[in-house]
Amino acid sequence: MDEINNNLMNDLIKWRRYLHQNPELSYMEVKTSQFIYDTLLTFGNLEVSRPTPTSVMAKLIGRHPGKIIAFRADIDALPIQETTELEYSSQNPGVMHACGHDGHTAMLLGTAKILSSVKDQINGEVRFIFQHAEEMTPGGAIEMIEAGVMEGVDCIYGIHLWSPLETGKIGICYGPMMGSPDSFSITINGKGGHAALPHETIDSITIGAQVVNNLQHIVSRGTDPFENVVVTITHFSGGSKWHVIPGNAEINGNVRTINPKLRETMSGKIEKIIKGITEAHGATYEFKYSLGFDPVINDESVTKVTEEIAREIFGDESITRIKPVLAGEDFSAYQKVAPGCFFFIGIGNEEKATNYPHHHPNFNIDEDTLGKGVEMFVATTMKLLCNEKSYNLI
Repeated sequence: MDEINNNLMNDLIKWRRYLHQNPELSYMEVKTSQFIYDTLLTFGNLEVSRPTPTSVMAKLIGRHPGKIIAFRADIDALPIQETTELEYSSQNPGVMHACGHDGHTAMLLGTAKILSSVKDQINGEVRFIFQHAEEMTPGGAIEMIEAGVMEGVDCIYGIHLWSPLETGKIGICYGPMMGSPDSFSITINGKGGHAALPHETIDSITIGAQVVNNLQHIVSRGTDPFENVVVTITHFSGGSKWHVIPGNAEINGNVRTINPKLRETMSGKIEKIIKGITEAHGATYEFKYSLGFDPVINDESVTKVTEEIAREIFGDESITRIKPVLAGEDFSAYQKVAPGCFFFIGIGNEEKATNYPHHHPNFNIDEDTLGKGVEMFVATTMKLLCNEKSYNLI
């Protein structure tokens, strides 16, 4: 058993480090998907396909009919220049696995390897979904669903390695778990002129500044304090000369919510403020609001299975009931097709410097947690699709 465990861990680390060294951006995961495809073929007992040009799915069809469960991993990287100086750091300048997707992919490969060796113990079907383009809206999940990967699926599970959580902990959240990352852009159209003659202009900068300040009132004074909502300005630009008042200013921002009904009101609230301020000062505006992923909302019964398994394998002390976070995830698209559970495995370890925030150029994962992800997926399969559950396969 120890030899099997060591062999599996060696594989997980080897796969993860290869992926970390060779990151690819959303919709460009050509080599990544080919590596996954080729690796899956070496396991046997799997039907491996390419739902989209840069994604992979494998099916494990058991000996007898039964439920269909799915596990999903995202495979894309981010446009970030890595600064970790690790021996396996990114070899692609300006591209980095700074969110743990390399670990997610390695864990799902490990799960496929273990389960493919016990095909005759499985009643039903397991689908291993290696999804492209999670980091870029509209997201690869929609394309995967359109390609048919969720047809007949009874439930779906996903893991996210999470640096704010202590390494090895299993983070469970019932119901709403992650937010909807919507975005907006504003153009203030005023009238430019000389900085010494502001009365002859319609100053887009000062008008834009008032818009930014008043948008903060949506959360602080216009929303129930117990709601999860964020309105953040991420870009403000206008003008290029110190003595010229610009005629136009550009503002971009981000809105994140958990409550779908509240989400529906945000665009109107923002535009009402923009309209009132610009009209008051004789300016006009252009406003665009773009919906991102839907909120991740975990199914109670499916999440209960995840919590029960984690307690059985790792003990009660391993479980952390987490609060919702407003980061976005297109795993939510799968949950619209079948009930699902998305949960965290902690990688935060200060001694190993794996506690940097996600999307940070020094981000890294605690590789000791990779085996836990495999154990969770394998145990879920044993619990749902096997007559006799056994959690000792790895």
